[in-house]
Amino acid sequence: MNKKLRCLILFLLVTTFCSLAYCQNKKEVQPLGKILLNLEKRYNVKFSFEPKTIEGLTTNTLYPELSLKQALQQLRLITNLNFKILSNRFIAITKSDELTENVQQLDEVVINNYLTKGLSKTVNGAVTINTNSFTILPGLIEPDVLQIIQKLPGVTSVDERISNINVRGGTNDQNLILYEGIRMYQSGHFFGLISAFNPYLSEEVNVSKNGTSSKYGDGVSSIISIKNSDVIDNKHKSGVGFNLLSADGYAKIPLSKKTELQLSARRSFTDILVSKTYDSYFDRIFRDSELNATNDLNTLLSLDERFLFYDFNAKFLYDINETSKLRVNILNIYNSLDYNQIFTTSDNNLQESRSALDQVSYGASINYSKVWNTDLVTSVEAYYSNYNLDANNFDVTNNTRLEQTNEVADYGLRVDITKTIDASTKINSGYQFNEVGVSNLEDVTNPIFTSFKKEIIRTHAVFSEVEWKSDSRNTYLRFGARINYFEKLSEILMEPRLTFNQKILDRFRLEILGELKSQSITQIIDLQQDFFGIEKRRWQLANNENVPLIKSQQASIGISYNYNGLLISAEGYYKNVSEITARSQGFQNQFQFTNDIGSYNIRGIDFLINKSFNQFSSWLSYTYSKNQYQFENLNSGDAFANTLDLTHVVNTSFMYSRDKFKIGIGMNWHSGRPFTKPSAVQNTTNSDIEYDAPNSSRLTDYFRTDISATYNFKLSKGIDVEAGASIWNILNQTNIINRFYTTDSDDAIIEINNRSLKFTPNFSLRFNF
Repeated sequence: MNKKLRCLILFLLVTTFCSLAYCQNKKEVQPLGKILLNLEKRYNVKFSFEPKTIEGLTTNTLYPELSLKQALQQLRLITNLNFKILSNRFIAITKSDELTENVQQLDEVVINNYLTKGLSKTVNGAVTINTNSFTILPGLIEPDVLQIIQKLPGVTSVDERISNINVRGGTNDQNLILYEGIRMYQSGHFFGLISAFNPYLSEEVNVSKNGTSSKYGDGVSSIISIKNSDVIDNKHKSGVGFNLLSADGYAKIPLSKKTELQLSARRSFTDILVSKTYDSYFDRIFRDSELNATNDLNTLLSLDERFLFYDFNAKFLYDINETSKLRVNILNIYNSLDYNQIFTTSDNNLQESRSALDQVSYGASINYSKVWNTDLVTSVEAYYSNYNLDANNFDVTNNTRLEQTNEVADYGLRVDITKTIDASTKINSGYQFNEVGVSNLEDVTNPIFTSFKKEIIRTHAVFSEVEWKSDSRNTYLRFGARINYFEKLSEILMEPRLTFNQKILDRFRLEILGELKSQSITQIIDLQQDFFGIEKRRWQLANNENVPLIKSQQASIGISYNYNGLLISAEGYYKNVSEITARSQGFQNQFQFTNDIGSYNIRGIDFLINKSFNQFSSWLSYTYSKNQYQFENLNSGDAFANTLDLTHVVNTSFMYSRDKFKIGIGMNWHSGRPFTKPSAVQNTTNSDIEYDAPNSSRLTDYFRTDISATYNFKLSKGIDVEAGASIWNILNQTNIINRFYTTDSDDAIIEINNRSLKFTPNFSLRFNF
């Protein structure tokens, strides 16, 4: 007998028996919504649906010994609804005539296709990016998660680097970036122009700007959590591809029914092959660095440059049994630059220098989760993260060597306990321990000078939060708190968190978010010339001396309208971040060598309108904000504009998709950054530059237009091909993204303008198996 037929007969017998037994027990008829809540509790799953999909539907209570699959099949027969299993936890419910692409992945999702397909806004205020569903964004032909994030309202990068993402006016070090639970201190290749995370295994990215879960500490501006696929589907999947900078490959390899290995690797070929893309990137990063400073004063005779990057990631999945899971991850990210020069000086002497800059990260994590019963789930996660930035400059002629090193070693452990109280309420509590060590080395020969400092800080935290949703799912509330104890500082901080979401009149939603946070590690700049002026920021721990704990308070309220492919949303916010150091802000004016403790506060509003119809999709986002510093000993204690203050930011995109072809074009505009002009009258008795009021001038406005397109086709059975092309800054607009001043050997003032990426094409070709 056919195996499928035997299974069908067995299933019918089981369901018939269960139905008879159920009838004998005279179970009462209940609303379908209540039945679904009971199933969620019983099988630890989540259903995703529009409330109107199940409105008015009732059914008898299901027999308690049915498996989940049997229960879903019985509900299909009774309700004529589709139950689509999206993963081992999430199930989507749609009407029989609804299209698959309209299915929501999570019941917490309140806005699908936020900006574009693959981006969703969740009921807890976070934005989720599903890279598997991602289609296209202007200027991108690959789902670079850190580039995608910059398209969100309130998120930008003032210097176009993904290693400098600014969320609501904050510096990049105020973003907590987690990759499979590993805290990352390096996020970019090409010293910040490309994401260091391979996008073809990264399945889900969650971005939270406010109202963060209490289980997360640090990250006073945002939390960015990146996760690979976590489901063993016993299907082999792989792919290889290349663009004009690198080649990469990935594979999902089933080892058994209970185990799977995921691998990804990427390496640049920039050390053996140069492209137009490489030239644009190299020019952007190194044009105004210290490596090129000698070229303005001397005659370059010979130049030998070698740059490469690579990354590697592996994840091992083991489903021990139906209730226990083990996950192990390892990660390596590497950037390397060799830069050798021979030149003649102004006095016709021959000079040779050899420079090297290496940026390396290693990480590992292990996670064990256990479902004890339908009401209790626990997980234990441990991780290790190591970051090392090393610069060497060897003046061969004068036999002088300078070495600078910044290293971070981070160990972490977290225990989570989730208790389901009833169908509407659950409590998540836990404990987290972190030990972070930061060391800084500066070693000079001829004359001999060595400076080495190492600091360690240990943090203990307990957290708890209550999550509640109404039976109608129109109201959602999460509130909790986190208590941190910093051993070295002997300081205890309590951080309350709040998320509230209310559906109004079926098409409107009100969202209120609030949080208090702190973080014990920051990035500072000692000298603009450190690490050749390329990665001049170094990590620094809070201490009891000149670097205090950073603390933040944030609140926001927003309202959105979502109907028939039209989304309109507006969110106003206030954020104050205190106990920041002047050295962490990168001043290049009269405060460059001054340290002080102060704060910044930002008030703003994010506005978004998004319309999808047929094969077209477009959006327009606008942010207005005012971001100001307040330092007790700077600018006579008066407030002045933040270095990252962009008063107006506008992004707009238009995308078209038909069959296997997709194209997108977008424009990006924002106000110019603040900078400080030298005073019209200078004091001739000393060489120091005298400046006007700090950050009292503005650069010209920034404008950039990008375009990208992809085409998918089947090469043969089991082989799918995707070709893509993009142009960043298609109009080759010259944008000044930073301006500062220095002096030459005659004490004359020189204006230095850092320019954005120029016309930058890229092309990619991928084969998926």
